[in-house]
Amino acid sequence: MSDAALARVRAALRAAGLADGLIREFPAGTATAADAAAALGCDVAAIAKSIVFRAGDAPVLAIASGANRVGKSRLAAVLGAKLAPASPDFVRDATGFAPGGVSPAGHDPAMRIVIDRDLFAFAEVWAAAGTPRHVFPVTPDGLVRLTGGLVADIRQEG
Repeated sequence: MSDAALARVRAALRAAGLADGLIREFPAGTATAADAAAALGCDVAAIAKSIVFRAGDAPVLAIASGANRVGKSRLAAVLGAKLAPASPDFVRDATGFAPGGVSPAGHDPAMRIVIDRDLFAFAEVWAAAGTPRHVFPVTPDGLVRLTGGLVADIRQEG
């Protein structure tokens, strides 16, 4: 699945006018925000981690700063929907990506996406490129353009 997933992300980046050639591979893995930050040598807060939730049978993608936990109640309030955690199988089936490699791009465009406002503190953030080994840089505005996501305060308080 990883070759097809990576190809979908490359195509989505090109379609959005973003440079797909900036995708970087880290064989040791970038499955967690901490892993990605260590591999890239950047602050964990500059990692745009993708967390999938269930709103009934529909997937919802929260893109949050790697330093933050997603506040499920805040996200639910933004969406006006009751949310539940997504199982690894649900994540794979709904996005076409393995957990740890869920990209903000290259999946069903009808998926509801919410982007953590805290990511806008950075000129550039890093997001998964469809596998637990690949990432790409993007500006926060580019992330909004790429995903059509809604920007909101979804960080868990406390």
